[in-house]
Amino acid sequence: MDTSKQPDIEYHPNLQKYLQRQSLRLAENPDLPKTPLPPGFPERVDGPIVWEGNDWVNEDQWVYRLSEMELKEISDALLHFRSTGLALGFIARDNFPLPTLSLKLREFAQELYSGRGFFVLRTIPIDDYSREELAIIYAGISTHVGSARGKQDGTGAVLAHIKDLTVSHAHEKGGIGNSAYTTDKQVFHTDVGDLIALMALEIAQEGGTSRISSGARVYNELAATRPDLIHTLSEPWPLDSFGGDPGYTTRPLLYYEDGHVIIQYSRRHFTGYGKQKRTPHIPPITEAQAEALDAVHFLAEKYSLGLNFQKGDIQYINSLGLLHARDAFQDSEQHTRHLIRLWLRNDELAWSTPKPLQSIWQRLYSARPEEQRFPLEPEIRRKPGGMTK
Repeated sequence: MDTSKQPDIEYHPNLQKYLQRQSLRLAENPDLPKTPLPPGFPERVDGPIVWEGNDWVNEDQWVYRLSEMELKEISDALLHFRSTGLALGFIARDNFPLPTLSLKLREFAQELYSGRGFFVLRTIPIDDYSREELAIIYAGISTHVGSARGKQDGTGAVLAHIKDLTVSHAHEKGGIGNSAYTTDKQVFHTDVGDLIALMALEIAQEGGTSRISSGARVYNELAATRPDLIHTLSEPWPLDSFGGDPGYTTRPLLYYEDGHVIIQYSRRHFTGYGKQKRTPHIPPITEAQAEALDAVHFLAEKYSLGLNFQKGDIQYINSLGLLHARDAFQDSEQHTRHLIRLWLRNDELAWSTPKPLQSIWQRLYSARPEEQRFPLEPEIRRKPGGMTK
């Protein structure tokens, strides 16, 4: 088998190609399923973050509906923060006071790190506030869940807009290399950082369902049936920097740290996406890595839960323990899907960060309040030099 070239694999997983690759590799080496697990990796993990989509009966198990009193607390907190005259980067628990809701949000933060790994707040009355007021409310509520905000690009932006930008940014230098900015399906992946928050300013005319899946459940299945792929995932991979310096970095995609299974990857760094093709002169991934990528995706899909994301909802996800995806969608003039995203970390509750990820996390959460930027209109994430991310 030629290992010097990139395998036949694309951003959108192809079930037929996956099964063919799986069959071929097992035929070449029938002992792959007998491979011992890497040192330190358990045969299985247990706990509330190990779940399947069909374990959940209805959304009342993860949706918290804000009361009129709590919505008034939020409005009062907005006025209080506005009265300080501080820039948005200074939003914190003490200057966005939520006398009763804060206790509930701390419980939910525990749920993110020690429980199922997700919850949804329903619902902020989006049309009652300006875009800047919504940014303050969103960041203010979220500071009671995660005390640190991560910067999402090289310009210090801590707020990102997730919206179809293929028309408004059609001539973007380098093209749109991330499905988040299209109406296309996003396959299962994780974001960097501990926690992801998404607020729905508007939902699509059709589609766009948000899907989440337990990384530990995926791990348990692979550990039981294909421990060789646990080896593959836990070894260093070449991640494309798409024009960055260096041209690629290397790190594992799978970690076991202090009793937690952690998966951290985005498929496009190994396959490219759209106009942003995988850089040809960097090391290709292997056939084993290609199979592992598909195995993680299709298992995550098999055990996933679809969330009924509504306008005004805020969705919080543990991005260390859960994978997430999004269905393709269609917009209309009346309903144009538009989410805003924060990357958070709760320093009191946080899991230990695996060593290969520590430098990434340090950069991520390094923006001082005065450096934090809150774009109020959609833009594409950029590297420090201006290239799209």
